[in-house]
Amino acid sequence: MSFQPPQGELTLIAGSANPLLSRAVAKELGVQVSPSQSQHFSEGNVFVRVLENVRGRDVFVIQGVHFPVNDNFMELLFWIDALKRASAQAVTAVIPFFSYAKGDKKDEPRVSIRARVCADALEGAGCDRVLTMDLHSPQIQGFFRIPVDHLYGRQVLCDHIRQLNRPDLVVCSPDIGFAKDASSFANLLGVPVVIGNKSRPGHNETVVALEVIGDVRDKNVLLVDDFTITGGTIIAMADILKKRGARDIYAAISHGVLSKGASAKVANSQIKQMFITDTIEYRFDPLPPNVTIIPVAPLFAQAIRSVHDRTSISSLFPEKPPSKT
Repeated sequence: MSFQPPQGELTLIAGSANPLLSRAVAKELGVQVSPSQSQHFSEGNVFVRVLENVRGRDVFVIQGVHFPVNDNFMELLFWIDALKRASAQAVTAVIPFFSYAKGDKKDEPRVSIRARVCADALEGAGCDRVLTMDLHSPQIQGFFRIPVDHLYGRQVLCDHIRQLNRPDLVVCSPDIGFAKDASSFANLLGVPVVIGNKSRPGHNETVVALEVIGDVRDKNVLLVDDFTITGGTIIAMADILKKRGARDIYAAISHGVLSKGASAKVANSQIKQMFITDTIEYRFDPLPPNVTIIPVAPLFAQAIRSVHDRTSISSLFPEKPPSKT
């Protein structure tokens, strides 16, 4: 009889939202994606089915919550329910992009705290753990009563940006809210940081960039953010940076949502090159030439292996640049 580890055999299920990333993660782990079936019927119903025995296994379901957001979220809930009913030992929801993380607070009268509702739904479906990357608000982890492992795309993005070897580089946060994360980018790259200031008058996704705190004259600037939908924040800040005398402007974004029309805006903007990860596979429009995709499958594979083997995940995230040899 072969030895079975106490945590059960590692098993990957690919939801319909991230088939390419799922296959890349499986390749990094040296395993096969388990056979499964997901179907979206014409009237809107979602059907999922696991096509092999998962009894006693340690199962990881890779399913992002991006467009179509509600379909993808419901499919994730159904995967969790199907796996728990099939007697999986543990089910981890691997959510590369958790879009409802934007709904993290009640900052207006009579609104829903959507991220908390989603957390309750995942737990109610039987989820044992969540693995995600760059939540819009890290405090959302506190909405869950189950473990949440939070990955950072800046490690992968900084590895790529470091290879560009751009002189006189500074990191710029588009707003005060992302200042701490921008400082982490700057620490990893060993460069200074400046802070932008913006306002968003309403819910129409229109952004007004106001000012930059710090000197960017004759500097190459790296704008950083966790996600961009219309590109409005990044593009508006790039315009301000150019007016303040910046040279080349780059952007590093963990989740490139890029809604319809955003690609054309980025293509015609002051941004020389935008780097996004492959957490999102749905595209409203083809990506423009000045957008480069940076793969995150190795990062997710390492994290999944750490969860399965019960080893540290925090060790994957050094906060200092690698020493020069």
